Amino acid sequence: MAREDYLFAGPDWHSVDRHQRKQMIDEIANIDADRLLNTSADDLAQYFFEKYQITVPELDVENVVVDQHEKPIDVSRDPMRMLMDHGRPFYVTGTEVEVEVPFTGEAEAFKIQPNPYTMNPPRASIKGTHVSFSITGTNLDADGVRREIDRTISSIQDYLKNLRLNVVGLNSQLAGEARKAIDARRNKLLASRNLVASLGFKMKERDGSPKTFVAPEVRRKITPVMPQAGSAPFKPEPALSTADYDHILSVMQNMTQVMELSPSAFHAVDEEALRSHFLVQLNGHYQGQATGETFNYQGKTDILIRSEGKNIFIAECKFWAGPKKLAETIDQLLGYSSWRDTKTAIVLFNRNRDFSKVLASIPDAMRVHPQYKRDLAGSTESTFRYQFANPDDRNRELFLTVLAFDVPTPASS
Repeated sequence: MAREDYLFAGPDWHSVDRHQRKQMIDEIANIDADRLLNTSADDLAQYFFEKYQITVPELDVENVVVDQHEKPIDVSRDPMRMLMDHGRPFYVTGTEVEVEVPFTGEAEAFKIQPNPYTMNPPRASIKGTHVSFSITGTNLDADGVRREIDRTISSIQDYLKNLRLNVVGLNSQLAGEARKAIDARRNKLLASRNLVASLGFKMKERDGSPKTFVAPEVRRKITPVMPQAGSAPFKPEPALSTADYDHILSVMQNMTQVMELSPSAFHAVDEEALRSHFLVQLNGHYQGQATGETFNYQGKTDILIRSEGKNIFIAECKFWAGPKKLAETIDQLLGYSSWRDTKTAIVLFNRNRDFSKVLASIPDAMRVHPQYKRDLAGSTESTFRYQFANPDDRNRELFLTVLAFDVPTPASS
């Protein structure tokens, strides 16, 4: 049997907290520059969170295993034996009860001294995924052994409870601290390469653009693996600014609101005609950069904006035909989206269906898609924002917004 040591008798919690944060920041500071720039910042932040978070063990007290065997026990410290044998070792046959308590979580956490702690921590050893301790004596009884087992387990649980309270602060802050450090280093690297300006694509809005459709101003631990990244030097690519993306979506959203308010004027239009209405509005706001039926990458798309030969905005207009068709539309968008930071949209029109049921179906259909990465802030009852990965490279991410609208067919006169 392994030698029993004191648990929770290693470094104190404050030292561990500082160490985890410093190690993470140091590792971010030393990642290869091209790898840092070629890897999704969100994925990197998640990786560092998973690597440096602490998973406090949970004891499985329902599956405690107990064994017993004979063991020579030194009774020389007994007062009578000390008089008889002058303190020399004297062994008699006794009993040793070995106790093993399974746990999940990080074994290393048993070394951390939580705050608060006592001067009498539990004595046990860690054997793989079990906490092991023993009870020995020459005249053991079942009740006494049971009380000692319960006392030791209770002591370990108390220490784990304190440690769990300590860990909450660290674990809740790691992802944010990692993302902040990643962004700071990325910005510094880009600035040093004097290419920051190449990352943004600001479209010039027409002077006096019509405001007809502008809405009024009214968000057990598995060892993590570093996200894969290409080894080629990072080259910034044109990207649509978030402000322009939001404005384009608002133009489209306001156009669909007109359709909702005037169903008789649009009840017979098909997807191609709908696209034309959007193109008229977009080109009224922007200087002819929106086109229709433009061939690109693996097929055609409804609405497309390109810069330097690369897609920076793509939208598809579809009538709702169920989750399966929505998944096919996502695949269609991903087929066109061959570049980093592409902003995309799916405009869904619902006709004569239960619109509440349609809205409830959209998030599930999006999240089960294999290229789905995460929800994004800014979703509303009928607008859903997500981040997806390019099928060829999960570090090439795109923004995908689903705009859903109810356009009922007008009642016949």
